[in-house]
Amino acid sequence: MTHKGHRIAVVIPCYRVCRSILTVIEKIGPEVDRIYVVDDACPDGSGDFVTQHCQDARLVVMRNFENRGVGGAVMVGYQAAMSEDMDVVIKIDGDGQMNPSLIPDFVAPIIAGDADYSKGNRFFNLDKIQIMPKRRLFGNAVLSFMTKLSSGYWDLFDPTNGYTAIHCDVLKQLPFHKISARYFFETDMLFRLNTLRAVAVDIPMNAHYAEEVSHLKISKIMGEFIIKHMRNFCKRIFYNYYLRDMSLASIELPLGVFMLLFGFSFGCYHWFFSLQEGRITPAGTVMLSVLPLILGLQLVLAFLAYDIAALPRRVIHRKNFKEKKGGGYA
Repeated sequence: MTHKGHRIAVVIPCYRVCRSILTVIEKIGPEVDRIYVVDDACPDGSGDFVTQHCQDARLVVMRNFENRGVGGAVMVGYQAAMSEDMDVVIKIDGDGQMNPSLIPDFVAPIIAGDADYSKGNRFFNLDKIQIMPKRRLFGNAVLSFMTKLSSGYWDLFDPTNGYTAIHCDVLKQLPFHKISARYFFETDMLFRLNTLRAVAVDIPMNAHYAEEVSHLKISKIMGEFIIKHMRNFCKRIFYNYYLRDMSLASIELPLGVFMLLFGFSFGCYHWFFSLQEGRITPAGTVMLSVLPLILGLQLVLAFLAYDIAALPRRVIHRKNFKEKKGGGYA
């Protein structure tokens, strides 16, 4: 079965999802050619359960002998899809929170040549997000802002959403051994995709919350996420603004940060000694502190404006397709 000449695969990482996994597989439509179920050392034996109770001819059950996390399980499925020359790979969870009927929506922009990667956004419909747990809603909002900063995809939201689709030409360029294998997987994928200048888009969707228990505790991983976001931000800035290219923004950021630090440090130093001596700080000294702060802030904002506008625009897999046909780009 093909979808407009493209081979479509679905990867489902499994960990304690025996109650819902069969229903998820049953809802996957005929547009999908292969279904990779990856048992991530599930204590409930999800792989054996699916093998015994599901007769879908498209099904391939794979097993990790040790738990590698959701990212590790998904990458096993990705590698299998690449080995079978699939064109587009969709990742959904086995807990029933993601509707398989939306698969054509996720695949459409990739097949049309408008995107390399698509991901779900549960925040698009403001009426529907009211059913989302308030703690999770706040946590995702905070994580979304940090992801925008670290990944460079300022137009995307809901970074922890695991409903995604990607073209295999893009997968082949990703350094799997460097991608975080656990809960930071989806966010790290965005960072890696930006370093390739891949085009990513959000797909509006509604999340289903029933009796499923989320293994993601935002309060426990927030500190780890902040450190990894800072690391990815520094790497992205270095790659995009100094290693691969130079622009006015390459000067604005370091100069702006320097002026902010200088103005703040200079002001605090003189404020402290004026307080100790009980005298009023001279107007000239105040200006020497305030002026660098104002100019530094303007330069940093100018950099952010440039960064927000510098989204990837050219689809990678379309370029690769043309090169295979001998066309290429000028």
